[in-house]
Amino acid sequence: MATKLGSRRGGRDMSRLLSDFGHELPSIPRPLPPVQEGRIFKPAPRSGARRAGRGWAPTSAPVSLWRMTSDQAPVFWPFISTQGLPPTGAQMGIDMLSGGAFYADPLGWVLDDNVPVTNSNIFSFGKPGRGKSATTKAFCLRMIDFNYRVLILGDTKDEYEPLCRFLGVEPFAIGPGLPARINPLSFGPLLTGWDQLSPEEAQARATIVFSRWLTLVRGLVGSQRIGEQRVPFGPTDEVVVKAALQHLTGYAAGHTHMRETTIPELWHLLDNPTKDLIAECRYSDERHFLDATRLLRDALGQLVSGALAGLFDDHTTVDVDWRAPIQSLSLSRLDPLGDEAVGIALTCLNSWGRGMREIAPAGDLRVVVRDESWKQLRLGPEAVKSFDADLRLSRRDGDIQFAIAHKPSDLLSAGDTGSQAVAIAKDLLHLADIKILHGQDLAVANELETLLGLGPIARDLVTGWAMQGKGRALWSVGEQTYKVQTVLHPTERRLTYTNDAIEGAA
Repeated sequence: MATKLGSRRGGRDMSRLLSDFGHELPSIPRPLPPVQEGRIFKPAPRSGARRAGRGWAPTSAPVSLWRMTSDQAPVFWPFISTQGLPPTGAQMGIDMLSGGAFYADPLGWVLDDNVPVTNSNIFSFGKPGRGKSATTKAFCLRMIDFNYRVLILGDTKDEYEPLCRFLGVEPFAIGPGLPARINPLSFGPLLTGWDQLSPEEAQARATIVFSRWLTLVRGLVGSQRIGEQRVPFGPTDEVVVKAALQHLTGYAAGHTHMRETTIPELWHLLDNPTKDLIAECRYSDERHFLDATRLLRDALGQLVSGALAGLFDDHTTVDVDWRAPIQSLSLSRLDPLGDEAVGIALTCLNSWGRGMREIAPAGDLRVVVRDESWKQLRLGPEAVKSFDADLRLSRRDGDIQFAIAHKPSDLLSAGDTGSQAVAIAKDLLHLADIKILHGQDLAVANELETLLGLGPIARDLVTGWAMQGKGRALWSVGEQTYKVQTVLHPTERRLTYTNDAIEGAA
């Protein structure tokens, strides 16, 4: 039997042997042959189908190989859009690169670690007629829906009056012969409850008040000229002005009830100094005091009796409702007095507005619009420092400082090339992480590259695409750029229209 089994070809394998004794091994299933699906499209040759309308080419197109990071790709390939912003805040229009909606939320961007923004300040540049004002007004109107209030510190062309009246607010007009007065040396809310403060709290609050006043007086004095030179304001002048303000308010005598003073009262005290003031300022006698402070007194005297006499030299007569959605202070009546007078008025309004916001309650968010800001910057380095102080306080106050100018080089008009004023003005650009760049002429292309650091693609968008339609702008949010078309509602279009005078003349 064994001989018969062993004579079989190949014998029994292991699985058969175990099967004969009642043990079955698991079998490995054989894979089925793959089923080939039918092609939907027939393959085409590399040069294309050789038929009419099939794109046949006798030679293949040259292909170049590029290797880069994801940060470099948008520069070499502009159709790759940057990272989108979160859909919070005011919906401004369309992001033309991604095709989605574009939302603006400056304070929200500051709080979002994914957005490269450290402050909420905005600089808006653009050639007249490119939709700069319409974008600003649309932003203000839409941010009101998110519990913001709007403050127009100096409407130089009455552009915001229709917007104010639409929201049920009558703007204040400031000008020669008008009853409205603004005291830039007002205490503001800081005077409230002063007599109930502890000595330490009173001293801390006084430091804030006198610091703001010194910044203002420094800017006003520095705006005056002696020939071609600005009036200097040095440390000695600062000591004299601070001591005089402390005497006028009663702080030097330790009074708990502080008294509000004005610029004419400050000038009068410096022109007729008391013995206590002379001694405190360390002058030997009255003649020594008057000789040393002659330039300071003459500069303040020009403010009291000059073109702006009667506007900022008395106690405030306007009662601003800070709970209203918008408030505007019109300066259009000052246009006949020249740009310098308007710049001085803007400096006074900025100091007064800062005083009104010094003890703003938590959650009181404001959009502070500063139109024609270049007129203030032209008053010299001290006026530039005053503007600089406002931008630096935006994080503390929870404000969105919205400054408007025609082109970046407007900031350089603060002084001569290489001067301190120009250096500070250049730094202002770094205090605004958000820039809205509307259409500009080709002559401004170099400014966009040197002052703002735009690359060739972004520069060409501002001087090309943005010039071909109103409301087009390149939004620079930190290091990211967005190609945005502002979209206006028909009601907004009526409120933001600024060509009424041109149409009337035509």
